[in-house]
Amino acid sequence: QVQLVESGGGLVQPGGSLRLSCAASGFTLDRHTIAWFRQAPGKEREGVSCILNIDGSTYYADSVKGRFTISRDNVKNTVYLQMNSLKAEDTAVYYCATDPRAIMYPFESREYSNWGQGTQVTVSS
Repeated sequence: QVQLVESGGGLVQPGGSLRLSCAASGFTLDRHTIAWFRQAPGKEREGVSCILNIDGSTYYADSVKGRFTISRDNVKNTVYLQMNSLKAEDTAVYYCATDPRAIMYPFESREYSNWGQGTQVTVSS
């Protein structure tokens, strides 16, 4: 059974950093594309970053490029999202997602059938 569990969220001041973790079970991490999404109150869920199963390539939304870094630890079967220089607009619930099928559009939430429960990130002074 595929399971994703996020952790690492919290309250941080603007300019601060957090590292989110997505612990996977029930499948081998490096054989699946893994993506991070976020959803702020009243807004649609948006893709933030992903790491492809094919070659480990990473992609980022323009809004986080240069500030966020996605990585994976195949031994721990965990994907991380290092978030630096956080801004108030980064406040959202962050989710990791995966799907056993080939992903055509990595930042489209409809591509993913397996989701974690989410972790809250709040950036505020």
